[in-house]
Amino acid sequence: MNSPPIVPAPRGATSRWRSVAREVLAFGLVGLAGLVVDVGVFNALRFGGDPGLLQGKPLTAKVLSVVAATVVTYLGNRHWTWRDRHWGDRRREYATFFLLNGVGMAIAVTCLGVSHYVLGMTSPLADNVSANLVGLVLGTGFRFWAYRRFVFPAAAASAGAGPPAGSAPGGPAAPDGDGLDRPEPAHRSGG
Repeated sequence: MNSPPIVPAPRGATSRWRSVAREVLAFGLVGLAGLVVDVGVFNALRFGGDPGLLQGKPLTAKVLSVVAATVVTYLGNRHWTWRDRHWGDRRREYATFFLLNGVGMAIAVTCLGVSHYVLGMTSPLADNVSANLVGLVLGTGFRFWAYRRFVFPAAAASAGAGPPAGSAPGGPAAPDGDGLDRPEPAHRSGG
């Protein structure tokens, strides 16, 4: 019996997977830096000192720690993970990033609130597992998808991004951020 020949993946598919793998790795490392800030600030506010500054306020401590981590992750994602993506209107980018990060934070805070207040699991370990493990995993999956789609979209998906400098509409292929090179769509002028 002969085995069927192994057919290599199409070149575009390999390029796309490498591009996505690079994004996932960079996003993960930026997220790890954000996690260090998030967990460090959260625990410093809750348990640093005797008593901690926000010892009896776990949700407030979590919101403040996420805000600090958001600044770190925005800078890391903008300048490293998706550095090659179109730089659109900064105000829109900041606002969208912080809004979507707020949704991710709500996921973590909901996990913490259910664990702490509904289930009565109030130990430091329980607070950290619910907020910084369960909430983090769910929130991170959402953030990767949302940032890639809405904050740092591929050039072809960016409204008004237009073709890259030096290429004519419908001319040479321009990377759209997913690793596959596609021709830019022809832009119509006039009405």
